[in-house]
Amino acid sequence: MATKTTGAKKDLIISKTRTKDAVKKCNVAGDFYGALDRKVREIITSAEVRATANKRKTLKPQDL
Repeated sequence: MATKTTGAKKDLIISKTRTKDAVKKCNVAGDFYGALDRKVREIITSAEVRATANKRKTLKPQDL
């Protein structure tokens, strides 16, 4: 699914609610979500590069 863009701001691919629910002992700062989203996008991009280098079009767990 393509990400929507609003001006220069991209929609998050992570869920704020699910992220907050996963945190048990701490509060979540508002800017944490953006940082987490960027990290997840980096991981996905890296996995795509690895899969493509291995002549695959499917991401697999070993690409992480």
